[in-house]
Amino acid sequence: MLQPTVDSLAQLIDVAVQLGTRSTRELTKPERALVKDSAQVSAAVVDEFRSAISLGEDPLGQNFTRLKSAAERRPMGATYTPNALVMAMTDWVTLQQPSRVIDPGAGSGRFIVAAGRALPKAHLIAVEADPEAALMLRANLRIAGLDRRSHVIVGDYCDVKLPPFSGKTAFLGNPPYVRHHDIATDRKSWLADAACKLELPASKLSGLHLYFYVMTARISAPGDVGAFVTAAEWLDVNYGELLRRLLLEQLGLISLDVIEPTAKPFDDADTTAVVSCFQVGQRHKKIAVRRVATLGKLTRLGQGKAIRRDCFESNRRWSSLSRSRSAKPEGYVELGEFCGVHRGQVTGNNRLWIAGSHSVGVPSEFLIPVITRARELFAAGAELDDARALRKLIDIPAELDRIPRRHLSAIEAFLERARALGGTEGYIATHRRAWWSVGLHEPAPILASYMARQPPAFVRNTAKARHINVAHGIYPREKLSEKALHALVGYLRRSVNLREGRMYAGGLVKFEPKEMERLIVPGPSLLEAAEPALG
Repeated sequence: MLQPTVDSLAQLIDVAVQLGTRSTRELTKPERALVKDSAQVSAAVVDEFRSAISLGEDPLGQNFTRLKSAAERRPMGATYTPNALVMAMTDWVTLQQPSRVIDPGAGSGRFIVAAGRALPKAHLIAVEADPEAALMLRANLRIAGLDRRSHVIVGDYCDVKLPPFSGKTAFLGNPPYVRHHDIATDRKSWLADAACKLELPASKLSGLHLYFYVMTARISAPGDVGAFVTAAEWLDVNYGELLRRLLLEQLGLISLDVIEPTAKPFDDADTTAVVSCFQVGQRHKKIAVRRVATLGKLTRLGQGKAIRRDCFESNRRWSSLSRSRSAKPEGYVELGEFCGVHRGQVTGNNRLWIAGSHSVGVPSEFLIPVITRARELFAAGAELDDARALRKLIDIPAELDRIPRRHLSAIEAFLERARALGGTEGYIATHRRAWWSVGLHEPAPILASYMARQPPAFVRNTAKARHINVAHGIYPREKLSEKALHALVGYLRRSVNLREGRMYAGGLVKFEPKEMERLIVPGPSLLEAAEPALG
């Protein structure tokens, strides 16, 4: 069916109001303010929207995402979910037969409307912080005939207070994705306090979707169930420990379905997603895990490989559990079995510690060629054999008495300038052994990029360049010959693909050091043999 359209948000708001409210008195103050600025739309256009909604479409949400860009919606974390994913999650919730369904970030109502249609007796609660989206939500509920058994709360889910309820509640939806940079300080304090009450660790780096899981744990009761879809980064990152432990210890994780970015799990973001299904208060001995490349394979959630609970308890990074690895060819091993992967040094202030006009006079002995941009690795090809084009990093020993007397006055003069430029300030500077000493790692025999929209660059570092935290260094645990190092680089360059990393919104793929160590590669004996297929 061809979706009806309007030309502006003001017109869309007018359509939603005409469809969704019997009286503006039922609206919140922010919603009423929007109504005043709406543009009148003809009855014929409103009828087109009504017909599409009656057929199960969401023309209001589709127009909203068209008229309001992803960048404009980002502060609210509003990323809309495709119907195939909505239905797969709703089908799972329906099988649990809840008496009440709560959508904590309802948007235009895709989840709550689907649940209401599938569960004809369930009470529906939809929470939405954005008043524009709330108007669309009300309209969709009313046209679907669900408004009389639903309650719309316009506000922050973390502030919701619900009346006592004796039946089973299902929590269903797509919690908003907002990065920690955009979360207010008082809200971060809320998370710390809430996590403390749950006896769990909390990080100020947590995204908003974790707050929604924590709030769900606070207001749910044993036996309640839930199905949430979020970006998948929490499976592995340090701040995700809060959610991983919460799912294991209190929310009762049942299954994880990891969705590849190729499946477009969100309408307007290229990112790996994960659906977590849980039953509050349960401790399941096995948890179903799978990874799918298309939404068509999500017809039933929770159908993945059953993995023992203790595997989750002992593994700090869960994405690897979703990857079904075929048997390794003979002689092939994980890279980490014979190489360590280490992120480069953090300077704390690149503008100061990367040489420039402010460092004139610093002796060349303390100016070290360094990789400062991933594109330098991509440009190098298979081998970096000349570091002259690289920028220099100022690396001064922590013990100034190690500096030759002929250089001491020049170094002291630079340190005075560095103090004036804020060199003593910041977390990194105040936690180093000496604020002026970056302390670069030894040159890595192999360098690798770790975040890009293409597979990592793997480069043999015969120039012995150093690297800061834009790259990883690959260090053999035992000596490898030059022949073997080149063979390893050649294999990695040909064989590693984007699916082995983690994709973030916007299409960036990231390989953490431990993820890179899990790459399957020829073992040292094969590399030393340097078969033509490897080099």
